[in-house]
Amino acid sequence: MSLHEDIQAVEDEIRKTPYNKATSHHIGKLKAKLARLREDVQKRASAKSGGEGYSVRKSGDATVALVGFPSVGKSTLLNKLTGANSEVGAYEFTTLDVIPGVLEYKGATIQILDVPGLVRGAASGRGRGKEVISVVRNSNLVLFLLDVFQTEHHKVLMQELYDAGIRINMSEPDVTIKRMDRGGVVISATMELEMSDDLIKAILGEYKIHNAHVLLRDNINMDQLIDGVMANRVYIPAVIVINKVDMADEEILEFCKAKFPDATFISANEEKNLEAVKDLIYETLDFIRVYLKPQGGPADMDEPMIVTNGVTVGDICDRLHRDFRDKFRYSQIWGPSAKHPGQRAGLDHYLEDGDVLTLIIQK
Repeated sequence: MSLHEDIQAVEDEIRKTPYNKATSHHIGKLKAKLARLREDVQKRASAKSGGEGYSVRKSGDATVALVGFPSVGKSTLLNKLTGANSEVGAYEFTTLDVIPGVLEYKGATIQILDVPGLVRGAASGRGRGKEVISVVRNSNLVLFLLDVFQTEHHKVLMQELYDAGIRINMSEPDVTIKRMDRGGVVISATMELEMSDDLIKAILGEYKIHNAHVLLRDNINMDQLIDGVMANRVYIPAVIVINKVDMADEEILEFCKAKFPDATFISANEEKNLEAVKDLIYETLDFIRVYLKPQGGPADMDEPMIVTNGVTVGDICDRLHRDFRDKFRYSQIWGPSAKHPGQRAGLDHYLEDGDVLTLIIQK
């Protein structure tokens, strides 16, 4: 039996098994096995393609991936937003490579990537899906572009990204698993859990984890526990933009608005509502300002670094110079994230909007 047949068999069994307390162990083990099998499929797809994704150098303050089926208008939208020169055609797979463009907006420099259209089966490598997904995994924001006449594609795209280990608009579960040489599985939790200790141990057992200390700070479900065990998921925010509204009648538009109440409706071809897309991208990226202060000198309060929220001192080092992380001694911070003015901090310190930062680097 092939890996794909194994996956199909496990998926079928999960579907036909009613979920209740008595079956939770069985379903938990099946889901853990399914995650392992999907991981194997992705590794094979990666090996088959030489392990290479598209070579796209990240630039600017954040990167946005335009994700959608072929021929939904990604190239047109990129060109209208950034002035990039992505080929446009009314046929599938016009874009066979990743086309970058740059949107300068409200002081931020935002890289937007037009990637080849995702299709069903992309997570398993179909339609250059592996390469496309590697680009998406490294993005700060996913912009789903849907055709107003084919909004059912959203469900397919979400599933493909989920199967590829990309968690859209989800928070990373607070799970720590520390393997041990002996002592069995010891479970600690900061709250009452819905999952039983036996179910947690059964899922860990599927990954041959029989001795470990497990610390849970969230009341997670079995899927989130599996994500914590796999430890290779990425968590990315996403927005939905629905294109070609100029071709749709009022009935179709009302249906789409009811189905996607948070979506932004545009016509990329006729440049309708594109300013709203720029605002949507900027607001969702959640930028903060960090002001740099040379050691012994005044801070540059006129030209802040624009970075996404959740950035660390180490991330700033990476942005400034490739050697700064290796030569880093310590940093000093004034502002909202500092416990006191001039607080010393390491690479893992999270910065906040309005912080002033001095980096002390080995000469």
